[in-house]
Order: sequence, then structure tokens, then C-alpha cells
Amino acid sequence: MFSIINHCRRRGSWRNRKGQSLIEFSLLVPWYLFLFMGIFDFGFYGYALVSLEDGVRVAALNASQNSTLAANSTTACTYVLGSLTGLPNIGSSVTTCSASPLVVTATYGATSGPDGGPETTVSATYTTPQLIPIPSVFPGRFTVTRALQMRVK
Repeated sequence: MFSIINHCRRRGSWRNRKGQSLIEFSLLVPWYLFLFMGIFDFGFYGYALVSLEDGVRVAALNASQNSTLAANSTTACTYVLGSLTGLPNIGSSVTTCSASPLVVTATYGATSGPDGGPETTVSATYTTPQLIPIPSVFPGRFTVTRALQMRVK
């Protein structure tokens, strides 16, 4: 008889623990969801930053080849757009680099390098889209600017 009572007590406590773990799980799910969305957002912003840096580097390398390409913003725009094609608000819809979300400029001769030689400067500003629109929780849009100076050959 004692073993039957112990068996029933153990069975009842198991059911209580099962309900307790369900409540704990339901209380933690929103936190895990926000954590996942935050990691996703910041991963996207990191990808956008690296892509923009790569595009500006390639555009500056091309612009530094000679003085005729040094101030050509259209060619620099083509190189930066080629690097940013995987981003959601660029794609095939953006063809120019004179308005938001992407502004690219190339200048020549405004500054000189340490050796006194002429330099080209390629600058790009990119505005990210808001991926997860939750006000006051996620920062929304970031504006990233990258510039690179390179000596003209």
C-alpha cells in the first residue's frame, strides 16, 4: 500500500513540474525572440558596412589609375553599386548615386598626399532600411559614410 501512495505522489508532482516548465518557457520566449531579431538586425548592418567599405575601396583603386578617372563620380558609383547589389534597398532599382539611399562622390586634387602628389577621394554614404519596425526597441535606419583617399598615378 505504501508503494501505491508513493507512486501516486510522484505522478502528481511530475504533472506540476510539467506545467511549471511550460510557464517558464512561455515567459522566456519573447526575450529569445527579441534577442534573435536584434542579432539579425546588427548582422545586416555589419554586412552593409563591410560591403560599403569594399565598394569604396574598389572605386578608389579604379579612380587612382589616372587623372581622367580621378574625379569621375559615375564610374565610382558603378563600382560601389556592384559591391552593394545584395542589399535589400539597392538591388536593381537604384541606378544612380545622387540621392538616398546611396550617394557617391569622387573628387580630385582637393587634398595632397604626404609626398605632395595629387590624390583622389571617393566618398559614399549609404542609408540602411528599417528591417524590423518596432519603435523605440530597434534603432531603425543607420547612415554609414565611408571615404578613402588614394594617390593618383
